[in-house]
Amino acid sequence: MGRWLDHTVTTEIQAPVERVWAVWSDLEAMPRWMRWIESVVTVAGDPDLTDWTLAAQGFRFHWQARITQRVEAQQLHWQSVGGLPTKGAVRFYAQAPELTAVKLSVSYELPAALAPLMEPTMLGGMVTKELQANLDRFRDLVETDTGAGPGAPSAAERLSEQS
Repeated sequence: MGRWLDHTVTTEIQAPVERVWAVWSDLEAMPRWMRWIESVVTVAGDPDLTDWTLAAQGFRFHWQARITQRVEAQQLHWQSVGGLPTKGAVRFYAQAPELTAVKLSVSYELPAALAPLMEPTMLGGMVTKELQANLDRFRDLVETDTGAGPGAPSAAERLSEQS
């Protein structure tokens, strides 16, 4: 059993909690704003099970995650069921009609391939910084999504085009 690392990051988004929830809930769009996530694919026939691939710093990790708790527009919890051991939660707090706080907590077991190469506190600092940058990109995506209607590119598509 390896060492677990925990990270928590937060941001405030100038948007109603329902819109923030809706954008986050599109798990397959996450690679557009989560830089190290290469892909997220929902398993056919099971909307609570997803296949994830992370690629960073020359390493690639794969896992399946199951949503363990979903409270609409409030929180989403997950835990891996195969591959890289990981778990976490994202919570949404309506601060005002057009202001939502988002708190993302992620825990994972330090991969054996990285343990001899990197001091856990150094890796932890890198991961926390990257998670905050991802959450900031998510904030920017939601805040620039005007809900232009059917046929218009989504904020995630617009962000992807800017990359």
